[in-house]
Amino acid sequence: MTNTTLTTTATRAATDATDIADAAAPATIAVYAAPAPKAPLERGTVPRRPLGANDILIDIKFAGICHSDIHQVGEDWGQGIFPMVPGHEIAGVVAEVGPGVTRWSVGDRVGVGCFVDSCRECDNCRAGLQQYCTSEGGPVFTYNAVGRDGTPTYGGYAKQLVIDADYALRIPDALPLDVAAPLLCAGITLYSPLTHWGAGPGKRVAIVGLGGLGHLGVKIARAKGAEVTVLSQSLRKREDGLKLGAHDYRATSDPATFTELAGRFDLIVNTVSADLDLSGYLGLLRLDGTLVQVGAPEKPVTVNAHALLTGRRSLSGSMIGGLPETQEMLDFCAEHGIGAEIELIPADRINEAYARVLASDVRYRFVIDTATI
Repeated sequence: MTNTTLTTTATRAATDATDIADAAAPATIAVYAAPAPKAPLERGTVPRRPLGANDILIDIKFAGICHSDIHQVGEDWGQGIFPMVPGHEIAGVVAEVGPGVTRWSVGDRVGVGCFVDSCRECDNCRAGLQQYCTSEGGPVFTYNAVGRDGTPTYGGYAKQLVIDADYALRIPDALPLDVAAPLLCAGITLYSPLTHWGAGPGKRVAIVGLGGLGHLGVKIARAKGAEVTVLSQSLRKREDGLKLGAHDYRATSDPATFTELAGRFDLIVNTVSADLDLSGYLGLLRLDGTLVQVGAPEKPVTVNAHALLTGRRSLSGSMIGGLPETQEMLDFCAEHGIGAEIELIPADRINEAYARVLASDVRYRFVIDTATI
């Protein structure tokens, strides 16, 4: 009896000591991360920041792979912060809420896009255009950035994420979480310019490129009531484009395309990041038409001024959307049954997926099942 009691007491003391040590140790999150620039992503852990009063903890269910993830891992757009956990197309479920949170409850379906904070005080933030925050450094991006607490931000290739509750979006029940994830970047990147420049009934819209961005642009523009044409290098994806809702599909490798469609479109949205002759595309616009650049080429673009002067045409740009517009987009997509066309993959295929994105071998968005991390 004595020996049994001593053993039980000792075991209990050891368990208590372990509990105390666990409570004192910083929490970590299982992730897939790039340990260095251009390095393959690998499984690991990163610190999970403590849950603040206005924070929520999200159990991530799915995360889309955006071409910009590849650019940032490769430091194509500047020096990165490593280890880097990419991912800003995040869909999941609220697992815990801070004591000051009233908007969210455990079990709510939420999404996180390209930024997780902003100054909240500049004119753009007050107008709900947080993506154009004018504070020093701009908005705090979901990953490869430094938060206001001075610690690195980590993205959605992870099991969990802690963010400020004000920067989460509600995913309607009508949208499955896997096809909703890419809407948080690719979807809003197309919805914002299509909305801002009035795509709708009576308007002719062209989408340049039928990829992760472009295929959602076709769906959204068609749902808004516009006449939609896809402009692609070849006719290889023509059948897909028409099934997605395009009224017409033309190959830009064919010089006749630029002759036959001259002066046709009210709006052209260019989704590709390749170096294109934008002057040629400007010639496809009607009087007062606009060409909007959403792809980010590595080299500066050049334009013949006469292409703008003739027809009072405009060349503009657009970057994602603010919180109100992103929520509007999610609600619109739920109403119209719009989700991304995806290929769901386990986490151990992320590097393979990166290679396939670079080879344009995806129709049309890779989405990671984060249960496999």
